[in-house]
Amino acid sequence: MTYQVYDTTLRDGGQREGISYSVADKLAIARLLDEFGVGFIEGGWPGAMPKDTEFFRRARTELDLKHAVLVAFGATRKAGVAVGDDPQVRALLDAQTPAVCLVAKSDIRHVERALRTTGAENLDMVRDTVAWFVAQGRRVFLDCEHFFDGYRHDPAYAASVVTAALDAGAERVVLCDTNGGMLPSQVTTVIGELVERVGVPADRFGIHCQNDTACAVANTVAAVEAGVRHFQGTANGYGERPGNADLFAVVGNLQLKLGLPVLPDGCLEQMVRVSHAIAEIANIAPDTHQAYVGAAAFAHKAGLHASAIKVDPLLYNHVDPTVVGNDMRILVTEMAGRASIELKSRELGLDLAGHPDAVSRVTNRVKDMEAGGWSFEAADASFELLVRSELPGAEVARPFTLESYRVIVEHREDGAVVSEATVKVRVRGERVIATAEGNGPVNALDEALRLALLRHYPQLKGFELADYKVRILEGTHGTGAITRVLVETADNGGRDWTTVGVHENVVEASWRALVDALTYGLARTPAA
Repeated sequence: MTYQVYDTTLRDGGQREGISYSVADKLAIARLLDEFGVGFIEGGWPGAMPKDTEFFRRARTELDLKHAVLVAFGATRKAGVAVGDDPQVRALLDAQTPAVCLVAKSDIRHVERALRTTGAENLDMVRDTVAWFVAQGRRVFLDCEHFFDGYRHDPAYAASVVTAALDAGAERVVLCDTNGGMLPSQVTTVIGELVERVGVPADRFGIHCQNDTACAVANTVAAVEAGVRHFQGTANGYGERPGNADLFAVVGNLQLKLGLPVLPDGCLEQMVRVSHAIAEIANIAPDTHQAYVGAAAFAHKAGLHASAIKVDPLLYNHVDPTVVGNDMRILVTEMAGRASIELKSRELGLDLAGHPDAVSRVTNRVKDMEAGGWSFEAADASFELLVRSELPGAEVARPFTLESYRVIVEHREDGAVVSEATVKVRVRGERVIATAEGNGPVNALDEALRLALLRHYPQLKGFELADYKVRILEGTHGTGAITRVLVETADNGGRDWTTVGVHENVVEASWRALVDALTYGLARTPAA
């Protein structure tokens, strides 16, 4: 039996607070979802949303989908209106998609209070609209809105909506946990009862879960295990309130844990790339702790874990990270043991296996420094410099020695604030003094140091400060607190690296991170 992977990122996912897709955004996301191998892409609600109407118009000429079928979403006809005369139904047809998804009320309370019609009329609305689109040659899915809540209140009526849609020719009837209040065992029970009540197999049903109980993924998997073959979700779980079922977690669980062939061959390993690309388009930072696709999904911190991973990575990874396009990371922290240090060093291209004394020295230094507020979890470049300083023959020569630096911040009468830094360094036997201004003390210090070094290291022209983060360390307070600074540097070759500095003085902490950043970059970028 074929599984239908149905994505609603462009419609339901767009209801997340803070997301507003342009038509170009929607077209780009549709291409990414197709590359991931989903079977259906719900593009939006034509007629109700002008942007969605434009999306479907452009999609006809601008999208060349290899795996997915484009779906237009809309409602059944209005009460008292002939289906062919309903303008929103006509707009749905005008979208010219091979499939449509209709939403219908399946909770009698919503029928009577929200639609202000009768249960019988609502069933006619479902039958008429489904049959009309089938007669127009469209594949039809029906979303039973509030199905689980409606079934709890009046199971006979909720089931009658399912039967009406199936009898009219719907390909799948989707059971929606619209309020997101269900638990996996409850989903399984309802599906089993529904099969008995309507007399059709569970593979005629679909599942759509919101995440209000943090069970959307689990509920979706439970429905598939109960026999459902059509499941809906959104990229990264985007959606209203706490969101929808995260399509990536659902697919990962079904394909890797249950062995179900839900995606075409070669698509699963696109998961991380597609997840992060969609996050960029949505202008939402990727969730580092998201299952399967997060940067921390296969990151190991405890020394006990690293010891086992050194023997066999799968001892502490539930799957091979590469099958979803991710990779394993070893985090170097105060929890690190010798195994963590060895594995992380190997990840950076340094083999410590034959240097037990160096391993001990690095391990002890890391623990001591982390106790003082340092953190190497996100600062691989600083950690690599530390390891090289203890590994015979691998040391990195410092490009200069510091004599002194000074930073002045001047608040002028006109309100302007100017920072000026002066550095005095020795470079290849030469004493150099350089002064520069910046939009802040750290920027001024960075500019002055580069100016002092540029004649000897012209490759610095290709370096730029890409990001700068400051954190007051836990347990320290006030303006005299210990500060940790992370500096991300990038070069014109597309590489980037992160360094760390810690001190009671934020400028000194920044200086230490800047020195590591330039030292590391120059070691990796020989002069032309």
